[in-house]
Amino acid sequence: MSLTTKVLIALVAGLATGIAISVLDLPALARLVPVIEPLGTLWINAIRMTVIPLVVGSIIVGVTAAPDPRTIGRVGGRALLLFVALLLAGAVFAALVSPPLFALLPIDPAAADALRASASQAAGTAGESAQKLTRFSQWVIDLVPTNPVKAAADGALLPLIIFSVALGLAIGRIPAEGRDVLRRFFTGVADSALTMVRWVLALAPIGVFALSVPLAARLGLSAAGALLGYIVVTSAVCVVFGLVVMYPLAAIAGRISMATFARAILPAQAVAFSARSSLASLPAMMDMARTRLALPEHVAAFFLPLAASTFRIGGALGITTGIVFIARLYGIDLGPSQLASIVLTVVLTTFSIPGIPAGSIVAMVPAMMAAGVPVEGMGVLLAVDTVPDMFRTTANVTGDMAAAVVIARGESDPA
Repeated sequence: MSLTTKVLIALVAGLATGIAISVLDLPALARLVPVIEPLGTLWINAIRMTVIPLVVGSIIVGVTAAPDPRTIGRVGGRALLLFVALLLAGAVFAALVSPPLFALLPIDPAAADALRASASQAAGTAGESAQKLTRFSQWVIDLVPTNPVKAAADGALLPLIIFSVALGLAIGRIPAEGRDVLRRFFTGVADSALTMVRWVLALAPIGVFALSVPLAARLGLSAAGALLGYIVVTSAVCVVFGLVVMYPLAAIAGRISMATFARAILPAQAVAFSARSSLASLPAMMDMARTRLALPEHVAAFFLPLAASTFRIGGALGITTGIVFIARLYGIDLGPSQLASIVLTVVLTTFSIPGIPAGSIVAMVPAMMAAGVPVEGMGVLLAVDTVPDMFRTTANVTGDMAAAVVIARGESDPA
């Protein structure tokens, strides 16, 4: 039985177990949740433990392995254009599709009042984080880390990527003797981290099961009207955009069969769906890019970490859909100019979304302010964000891999 099949079985079993715990409401079963939940946390921590050495080592090796430094500039330039185009397409798609769907959603006044009452309390913590994202000038300054070690400790992956690219370019300019030593060293670091990743991925069925049980136990089968509609519409928007845009894009622009692409990205999608973290899925993406898709090394080692850190197509879809829902909840009619403001703000804001669960929610404030939608509504989304975040993160991973296949077209592996 393949690892992918085992992971899917574990996911279904975990959800079924959690729902049973919620529905049956037996104290003996409920006591299983605090026993199982730490196993999922340990598994996610084990994945994140490998990310920093894997990313740093892989990027430096990828940069030094490029035929010349211009390769990095070419790949980076093409990546930026592709990212902006896809983000714009995703935000426009959500802005066009979600309003008519939410217009069909009946909003009970009493339920809306209850949701709005809980919004201010739930939005408190997220609002503090979101304020930092609105300071664009500070975000630009922070792209160049004053202390790369601190950036690694803080999990600030984008500044660390910039440092790794710069170090890789510098290594490529030193004499051959030192360059070869450093390249062998960072190759060893990356290969060792990848070996640990494979150990951790072998435990994926256990980790996915342990993550799914408490999730289903907390959600149960209950959901009321408006929130259920929001969850369904947001999840559907992410799935449909992936099916009608991402998979065909990989097949047509990347010249790869849709079935091959779907099979290759399924393990990373399974991790993304259960862990709700793009960065946690990065090791699986890099492994599949090398072993299943046979992408050039500098695409797998340089482009994928860059995409996982900066390209959030799920965020563009989810933020836009979420703002439209909050506007509907508060009785605000969004005109064309407001929708355009949402789209443009979302495209810029998604580059600063942290690769953590619910990262899109804390990055939503600038676009809400641009559209004149009450920021307090963010708390409503935060309270029920688990399921939409699973679909947004899966869309992120699908977009990362589709973009990698497109970028790889026309590139050659220097090995």
